[in-house]
Amino acid sequence: MTRRGIPFVVSGPSGAGKTSIERQVVAADPALALSVSHTTRAARPGERNGEDYWFVDEAEFRRLIEAKCFLEWAEYQASLYGTSREAVEGPTGRGIDLILEVEVQGARQLRERLPGAVFVFVLPPSAAVLEQRLRGRASEGEDAIAKRLARAEQEVREVLRYDYVIVNEDLEGAAEDLRRVIGAVRLERPRVVPELRDRFDFP
Repeated sequence: MTRRGIPFVVSGPSGAGKTSIERQVVAADPALALSVSHTTRAARPGERNGEDYWFVDEAEFRRLIEAKCFLEWAEYQASLYGTSREAVEGPTGRGIDLILEVEVQGARQLRERLPGAVFVFVLPPSAAVLEQRLRGRASEGEDAIAKRLARAEQEVREVLRYDYVIVNEDLEGAAEDLRRVIGAVRLERPRVVPELRDRFDFP
């Protein structure tokens, strides 16, 4: 019997480096995948529908909400984002461990709706470094950066709700930390023992 995959819910402020860390870890682990969320925001250059996000208009997103297709959804920077049930249940039902990059609002919903999920928070080394990273993108104006920084200040207060915390000093080190978290969770007794009952006479 194929074991169910483990959902790893990853949150953190914009600019913390979540996506870069996740992609590096997934690229080296065939038993791990990235969940593909729905969003109403426009695709950025190089993004592909069905790989980076499912890009839909607001009417379609609202229809999916009404049909209870989402495990979680939230509004962020004037766009809607959501994780569908199928995006999680499909891969995990096939035994694939899954990373879900989710805002803190969505993570609150998943704590109630996704039993067995593991919650990981990614932080920058400091608020000052986060500001440097956001400004270094050179892709947003001062107002947008100010809004991201204000939101980040609120988001970091959620860190105590998470199981693991990774401080992204550098990409390689943070990716290794996430790999260690995933490896440790895969070896937790409640997850391993049920898979071995047909091999050993456990009490």
